[in-house]
Amino acid sequence: MTSPVWDPGQYLRHADHRTRPFHDLLARTGPLPHEPAPRIADLGCGAGNVTTVLADRWPAARITGYDNSPQMLERARAHAGFLLDFAEADAATWEPSETYDLIVSNALLQWVPGHTARFPRWLDALNPGGTLAFQVPGNFDAPSHTLMRELAESPRWRTRLGGLLRHGDAVHAPADYLEHLAAPGRTVDVWETTYLHLLQGEDPVLDWVKGTGLRPVLTALADDPGAHDAFLTAYRDLLRTAYPPGPHGTVLPFRRIFAVARTTV
Repeated sequence: MTSPVWDPGQYLRHADHRTRPFHDLLARTGPLPHEPAPRIADLGCGAGNVTTVLADRWPAARITGYDNSPQMLERARAHAGFLLDFAEADAATWEPSETYDLIVSNALLQWVPGHTARFPRWLDALNPGGTLAFQVPGNFDAPSHTLMRELAESPRWRTRLGGLLRHGDAVHAPADYLEHLAAPGRTVDVWETTYLHLLQGEDPVLDWVKGTGLRPVLTALADDPGAHDAFLTAYRDLLRTAYPPGPHGTVLPFRRIFAVARTTV
């Protein structure tokens, strides 16, 4: 899959909706071993907006946000401070060089094939009583994704976009995550939630996916404005039928999967 070029401004257009699952994830993490000054890694920190949520909750924490997007890291570093820094790293290969009280990841692992194979190393890097917590989108069978994939695989686009987009196997079922995380000496909490985001504006679902799931397509067509616009127009028309506006806005159902694994002291 082509490594997508990210647009922090586009991503942050729906920051309130996107950040809510992170707050819900943190609400279940519980105390950390070295509070009030834990050591925290934020994998896939993106534009740094959720990393600042960690800094607000643990003001004395030493926090590092990791991401492999130069565009996102440039935006994130505007939030850097004495105890908060950002570094380039790919979660597919990131190896902790120290121990952590919390390793957290918000809507990243769906971009990392075989990410469950990374769990043992990350769990080993936790201090006693430390936590690995993450959430991933579980909506790959939603119209926003199925229509995108069907269009990309259609005769008009197959040559340029075939096989480019992620499928349902980009993430696992909640029970699979439980199986990968559960072990003696750990407590594990796995759950799922479907949010009903009420979006405003014209073609808001298209605007949403332009910040995330559509990035590989936008990257692949960036050098061909005509093809870029033609794909967006066709996809927009499909989304308008799948997500019609209502009297109060356009409802985007969005399923997410959460997992919190804590090592015992």
